Amino acid sequence: MTSIALREAFHREFMTFFERAERTRRWNVFDDIPWDRLDEVPARDELALAAETFCGIEMFLPDYLQAHLSLLAGDYGQAWFSANWGYEEAKHALALREYLLRSGRRTETQMREFGDAVTARHWEPPYRTPRQMVVYSALQELTTFVSYREQRELARRAHDPVLAEVYRLIGRDEMAHCRFYQRILGLHLDEDRTGTLKDLAHVVRTFRMPAHELLPDREDRESVRTTGFGNGAFITEVLLPSLGALGLTRHDLYSAAATVPAAR
Repeated sequence: MTSIALREAFHREFMTFFERAERTRRWNVFDDIPWDRLDEVPARDELALAAETFCGIEMFLPDYLQAHLSLLAGDYGQAWFSANWGYEEAKHALALREYLLRSGRRTETQMREFGDAVTARHWEPPYRTPRQMVVYSALQELTTFVSYREQRELARRAHDPVLAEVYRLIGRDEMAHCRFYQRILGLHLDEDRTGTLKDLAHVVRTFRMPAHELLPDREDRESVRTTGFGNGAFITEVLLPSLGALGLTRHDLYSAAATVPAAR
């Protein structure tokens, strides 16, 4: 059971996150994306496939929210963050869907059929404790940010200003989410360093991104999943920066990993 002091600290972190988001980061799907530049969008199948893939991953949002909220009874700071997170992630899916439709890269019928295929499946949370899900979420949000950053660069090089801006706005949200989870992890480390390090080591060893394997035409989307993550990029772009943000080193992780039973 999370202590009262820790729950209060979580709420303070949420209020800081929320105030900053309200003052500096909110954006509008309909007004803040340069839809008037759609005539510049190139007919690039790989860009459309990536946008559709990320839109599909976001469509599992009800499953993601249910998994988080079911673990957060009595912790309204993190629960309210999850509700805010859900709003922002829904906006990401809407922006990508609008891009595909407005650019003519997908039809309404195609998006409806894709949505039906996605929502016919169910995503299960990979971990069963709140703290392990915080670790997972911190890594997942940073991994997603790196993916969007790579896709933004691909769109920029393809001279697609609309998609590049969509990814910029979404990526900014993902980094804000990551930083919130890192601060929550920092509070966990202050209260229970040994247990938090064990959870960190376990999640790092078993980490997988959500929902890619649940999407239809999975093989066709493999290149989207791996973009930006060749040659150990997860370690250099996600794991090491995450450890640094928490004031940890690889030695801390290795020491904790030695005490964690092997995954079955």
